[in-house]
Amino acid sequence: MKVVYSERHARHDPQTFLVRGVIQRNAEQPERALRLLAAAQAAGHPVEAPRPIGLGPAQAIHTPEYLDFLQVAAREWATLPGSGPEVVPNVHPARYPATYPKGLVGRAGWHQADTGCPIGPHTWDAALAACETAVTAAELVLAGAREAYALCRPPGHHAFADMAGGFCFLNNSAIAAQHLRRDHARVAVLDVDVHHGNGTQGIFFERDDVLTVSIHADPSTYYPYFWGHAHETGTGKGHGFNLNLPLPMGSPDAPWLEAGDKALARIKAFAPTALVVALGLDAAASDPLQGLKVTGTGFHAMASKIASLGLPTVLVQEGGYLSDDLGHNLVQFLAGFDSGRR
Repeated sequence: MKVVYSERHARHDPQTFLVRGVIQRNAEQPERALRLLAAAQAAGHPVEAPRPIGLGPAQAIHTPEYLDFLQVAAREWATLPGSGPEVVPNVHPARYPATYPKGLVGRAGWHQADTGCPIGPHTWDAALAACETAVTAAELVLAGAREAYALCRPPGHHAFADMAGGFCFLNNSAIAAQHLRRDHARVAVLDVDVHHGNGTQGIFFERDDVLTVSIHADPSTYYPYFWGHAHETGTGKGHGFNLNLPLPMGSPDAPWLEAGDKALARIKAFAPTALVVALGLDAAASDPLQGLKVTGTGFHAMASKIASLGLPTVLVQEGGYLSDDLGHNLVQFLAGFDSGRR
């Protein structure tokens, strides 16, 4: 399987991560992409750089105000008296009607959902490179490839049309799905990350041309908390075109794969002609975020099931954090996908 990868991701090295009131080193580190790349190369998958595509695909998903904020935030933040090295908001408009602010501190609170998405001097360049990585993989599929793997970093599925969150800035999976819509009337997005793909859900929640399905740890007690519950099925034209399959914390392979069967049944009923897989490897038993307990064997089996759909598929890297099994689990997933195609 062809792998699309950009070295530009490595300049984004976020430091801030607030966990239960304690500031820690951010879990979304450059090394995770380097490990994934090394594992894919060792398994014989060819690698190519993304094409310089520019802002067009991101503009098809994200609002102008948000894209402007991402591009200027770090530079303007550095001019504020007493500012820290990263843009981290300390005030948010919450759930009530609000007015879009002019000042950067207010705009940061408006556009950053949490403290897991600090913006540094090179965040925008890395996020744009990740977007171009996803779009290049989608273009490979549009050109006739059966599948392609976008090794994106930073990830994207927590990013809404106008809001970053959970390590994510541009929604690479949603951007890839929208790009596939150029030639496909119906596209499905299947998210297997341990966290619900809340940004992707929000982007397509009122649409019936993109089906969104997410298998994840129960958000009642796990990030993103406010989204990902089973009753969220879409609104307006999108009613019935969003399926959430939350699992109890610590679920192992069997219930995860059973949820996969339900997801695939819904996708078959939707009858898309192309698929995006938001590939989170953080459902792994060895992942430091400890939401689910999926093994390498489980990843292989899930990938084989997905590949059996026979759809042109873009795999977009989402979560998966530093552990000794990270690269192994990717190789298992890619191998399982290959076996399911046969």
